[in-house]
Amino acid sequence: MSISTSEWYNRFAVREAAGNSPSYERLAQAVAVSTEIIDRLDTLPEHKRQPNLLFASTRAMGGPVEAPEPFTEWVLGNWDTLAATMRTRLTQTNEPRRSAALLPFFSSIDGPIALLEVGASAGLCLYPDRWQYRYSDTAVGDPDAPLLTCEPAGAFTAPTRLPEVTWRAGIDLNPLDVTNVDDVRWLEALIWPEQTERRARLHDAITIAQDDPALLVAGDLNDHVATLAAEAPSDATLVVFHSAVLTYITPEERQRFVDQVTALPGHWISNEGPGVLPAVAAQVPAGREDTQHRFLTAWDGRPVAWSGGHGQTIELL
Repeated sequence: MSISTSEWYNRFAVREAAGNSPSYERLAQAVAVSTEIIDRLDTLPEHKRQPNLLFASTRAMGGPVEAPEPFTEWVLGNWDTLAATMRTRLTQTNEPRRSAALLPFFSSIDGPIALLEVGASAGLCLYPDRWQYRYSDTAVGDPDAPLLTCEPAGAFTAPTRLPEVTWRAGIDLNPLDVTNVDDVRWLEALIWPEQTERRARLHDAITIAQDDPALLVAGDLNDHVATLAAEAPSDATLVVFHSAVLTYITPEERQRFVDQVTALPGHWISNEGPGVLPAVAAQVPAGREDTQHRFLTAWDGRPVAWSGGHGQTIELL
């Protein structure tokens, strides 16, 4: 890692938690200056030292996250059990509002579609046809369905219909089961303490998924994407999509995935940080670069929009 664990937590406090979660900002600052906690974190594999994993594991185990002093005392007193949880669990944030940023592209496809999500977690983004959406003052979908909002910027025409989804499947290293109490508790723990709206949205999404469970396959995305895609019904357009997933694999693994997905029939929608797929980012028109740390959404390898990391905004390119 190019930076120390202490600096990682400092940056998390400043760049991610500040303005979003006062409690996590305080905890991250406390961890950054706690030699005892840093020494323990450094015994874990690098990808297991991340702030979100530490804080979510603490919450899932019932530990305190409101103030630094009781948090620090609890972490040090429960380290062995906490470390075991951190080694087992993954940061599998499953934000259904990302469907609002992807809906314009799903809805642009005529006829039935077969959705295959890579890095699906519990598969909660596999139901874009089960929500009501609002873009500024424009609504689409069943008014009795749970609501997802997305604020458009610039020239934007809201979709006028929902996609016709006839098949849903996902791949994840450790798929979460919406009928499993421990998995649901983990999904809840991944939502930051102050984000009550996201927590309510998560519960809506879990209810939707429990009513019509998707096919979720455990394993590496590169080992399964082609095989699972072959199971999609032939009378539907295949759409392989992912959000904030490829950043967790090596550049070589990303290229292998790109080679595979571009050889498949149908379409590929990526929704990642702009540095994750440099060949896509290089196509962003001059003057349309991002300054707000948003995701770059691409259609078949061509950039089409900037979107908020949780689907809260969209700006078409």
